[in-house]
Amino acid sequence: MTTVTGRMSALARAELTLLGRSRATIVTVLLVPLLLPLSVRSAIDGMDLADAGLTVGTVLLPAAIGFSLLFALYSALTSAYVVRREELVLKRLRTGELRDVEILAGAALPPVGIGLVQCVLLAVGCTVLMDLGAPPAPHLAVIGVLLGLVLCALLAAVTAAFTRTAESAQVTSLPLLFVSMLGSGMAVPLELLPDRVASVCELLPLTPAITLVRGAWTGDLPASEALGAMAVSLAWTVVAVFAVRRWFRWEPRR
Repeated sequence: MTTVTGRMSALARAELTLLGRSRATIVTVLLVPLLLPLSVRSAIDGMDLADAGLTVGTVLLPAAIGFSLLFALYSALTSAYVVRREELVLKRLRTGELRDVEILAGAALPPVGIGLVQCVLLAVGCTVLMDLGAPPAPHLAVIGVLLGLVLCALLAAVTAAFTRTAESAQVTSLPLLFVSMLGSGMAVPLELLPDRVASVCELLPLTPAITLVRGAWTGDLPASEALGAMAVSLAWTVVAVFAVRRWFRWEPRR
């Protein structure tokens, strides 16, 4: 009998091969997260960051990592889940030794791995090119990225549950993409928003990851706020797990 690790590794290798055959997916996974930070650089330059204790680097770096989580992981994995379901791949996998959680996790491993590598490369690149220096609280960056990876993978499965076709996956993923880019501190840091608006935006799914990553480099994130961000992320994770268990579909939607 094969082991859990062996089964998931085989599934991950197959998923990585299929991912590499899709040019659209490759562009979404590899190029979009790297190009989007450049598009917001001019807007960041025009912001009054000094009063908030921020710099271009401490705004652009978390934004770049957020883009990677959204496009390299969430968007790509949503499409992957829908395509595999519509092609009856998920249904066939359930007839073998693989358990449901192994199927979902194995399919998610390539996008998660790519997202993690991108986050590391973006962090190193921004640190060097923008002369940020080493983060005063690197553990916050690690926690933020890991929480973001897990949550984005789960949200991809949730979104796939309500997506009928592979073509519509690009549409159903848009709400989270837009809300996260506009309200999670990527396009505009929460420190620059009105207090009431910022309080609402703090509760968005991806905000904790961005907050923790930014706090790792600014070094001025209070422990209470860091714990609050982690609690919000964990709460969303619990909700996402429940939603996947309740609504994820293994056969094509009719």
